[in-house]
Amino acid sequence: MPQVLVVDDDPHIRQLLVFALEKAGLSAREAEDGEAALSAVAELAPDLVVLDINMPKLDGLEVCRRLRAKGDLPILFLSSRDDEIDRVLGIELGGDDYVVKPFSPREVVARVQAILRRARASKPAEPAAAALSHGRLTLDGDSWIARWSGVEVPLTVTEFGILKILMSGPARVFSRDAIIDRLHGPGFAITDRTIDSHVRNLRGKFAVLGGHDVVETRAGVGYRLGPCQGQPAPPTT
Repeated sequence: MPQVLVVDDDPHIRQLLVFALEKAGLSAREAEDGEAALSAVAELAPDLVVLDINMPKLDGLEVCRRLRAKGDLPILFLSSRDDEIDRVLGIELGGDDYVVKPFSPREVVARVQAILRRARASKPAEPAAAALSHGRLTLDGDSWIARWSGVEVPLTVTEFGILKILMSGPARVFSRDAIIDRLHGPGFAITDRTIDSHVRNLRGKFAVLGGHDVVETRAGVGYRLGPCQGQPAPPTT
C-alpha cells in the first residue's frame, strides 16, 4: 500500500487529507511543520509527500530543496496563496504538481494517485520498450533513470514522464494539452505554465552536461525532442 506523508501546520487540513487518502485505499501519516517532515521522511520513507508551502520553522520550499538534494521523492505542493510565482518556483525546485487552497480533498487524492501511477508505471514485461535512446540521451524505463552520454541525470517523476512522451515520437510536436493528457489522463486540470516550468527545469539539468538541444520549442504549438547531440547553447542577446 503506497504511503503518503501529509505536511501542514493546520491540524484540520492534515486530518481532512489523511481521512480522504485512507478512504481511497492509501496509507497516510502526518507532520506538523517542515522540521517534522524531514524527520518523518527519514523514518518512514513515504512514496509521496503532500507539502504545504507556508509553514513556520521551515517552509515547504526549503523542505523541497533538502529532499531534492537527496533524491526524487514525489512532492505535491499545497499553497494558501493563488500566487503564480510561488507555484512556478515550487515546480522548478522539483515539485511534481500543486493544489491551491481552498481545495477539494477529492482533487488532492486524484492528483496524488496520478503521481503515484506515474512513479510505478515501469513495465518490465515489455523489455523492448523499456530502454529508449536518441543521440546522447538514454532513458531506462525499468529503473526510471535518464542518462546523457552515460552520465545519470536526476529527474523527478514528472520530468521523466515528459521526456519519455517526447521520445515516444521524436519527430512529433506535442502540444501542452497532449502532454498533460498523457501524464494525467484526459480532463485533468493543470495549467500550461506548469508544463513550461517542468520543461525549463529539464533543460537546465541537461544543459549542465552540455545538453542544450534536448527539448525544442515550436512557438504556438508545443514541444518536441531535440537532436540530443550536445549542440552549444544559443547566443544571448
